[in-house]
Amino acid sequence: MILGLHHAQITIPKGAEEEGKKFYCGVLGLQEKEKPESLKGRGGFWLEVGDREVHIGTEDDFDRLTTKAHLAYQVEDLSYWKRVFDQHEIEIMEGVPIPGFDRFEFRDPFGNRVEMIQELDGGVL
Repeated sequence: MILGLHHAQITIPKGAEEEGKKFYCGVLGLQEKEKPESLKGRGGFWLEVGDREVHIGTEDDFDRLTTKAHLAYQVEDLSYWKRVFDQHEIEIMEGVPIPGFDRFEFRDPFGNRVEMIQELDGGVL
């Protein structure tokens, strides 16, 4: 039996951890979580997202702009995030409508597709 989702992982280029932390911790305001000693030498960093984790790994020779793979962050105020991204000159792409939700997508500085989604009254995926 699957109990739930423990973490998800995305990747950024090797050596881009500081830029990644500036975006994910600075712009998005996510909290970094210390990696276990046994994994620290592998690069990347971990983030706390609510009661889950997002692991930012590193890999080269991968075109992140060619994939539909993405993470969706559930938020309370989508308009707040539109203002934040406008201030940081991050292009917002409107997503296909889903009944009960408002959402948009963007690409992080490394090309990863990311979604921000807000539940409206009665939203059910």
